[in-house]
Parts: sequence; structure tokens; C-alpha cells
Amino acid sequence: MRIDKFLWSVRFYKTRSIAADEIKKNRVSIGASPVKSSKEVKVGDIIKIRKNQIDYKIEVLQIPKSRIGAKFVTLHVVDRTDKEQYEILKMRQSSQNYYRNRGEGRPTKKDRREIEGFLDVEGDEEELMDEESWDQFFTEIKEDEN
Repeated sequence: MRIDKFLWSVRFYKTRSIAADEIKKNRVSIGASPVKSSKEVKVGDIIKIRKNQIDYKIEVLQIPKSRIGAKFVTLHVVDRTDKEQYEILKMRQSSQNYYRNRGEGRPTKKDRREIEGFLDVEGDEEELMDEESWDQFFTEIKEDEN
């Protein structure tokens, strides 16, 4: 089986074209040499993949006939990635959570209404938009000038 199809079938990449693009960028190698998309995968090969700034190593146990379910990936591939690489991944994810907690983003309409209620922004706007208050404001200015 071709390596691009293999990486797609064991769910390492979402689409086969993404797998082929990554192979073209020399992010996938068997042994120490980078490969082409047409390279045939054999049982026992150790594939090195650079993904998300981490070097993954997987060993081929079996070659699937087509794309397999996530439950069956462990029957076809063994993860040989160093533990240090996963620690790097955890550090990177924790540093991203420092700036923004997961699930927090733009306020919802309910949040916005609560904020406006807390700040009492609506009451100030009503006073400014009232025509009588504008007229009164300008008449007070004219009286002060005289």
C-alpha cells in the first residue's frame, strides 16, 4: 500500500491529499530518508512523521485494506514516539491555555445584557437621546452666556 494511503487509512491525516502534501514537504520518512507518496509500506517499517512540531514514530504491524475505524488503529500500528515529544506537546497546550481558557470567547447575548445591566449603560443612553434634555441643555448654555 502507498504511504499516503496508509497514513490516511490509519487516521494519521484527515484526507489522503493532506497526507500527500505532508510527504511532499519532507515531513514523512521511513528510516532516515524522506519518501515519496508512491513509496510502498511494508510490515515492520518504522515511519517518522513531523506533525504539529512533534516527531512521531509509528511501527507498521499490519496493512489495512482500506480506511479503518479509530478503535482498530492499534491493531495495525504501534506508537513508538518518545515520551519527551508528548511532554513538549503538553507544555505547548498549557502555554496556550494561559492566555485564554477553553470555551471563553466573545460574550453571548445573555452575557452582554448582564454587562450592560451592571454598567447601567442603557439608562445613560436614554437621557442623551431625550429631545427635551437636549433642548434644556442648550437653553442653559444661552442663559449662562448672558
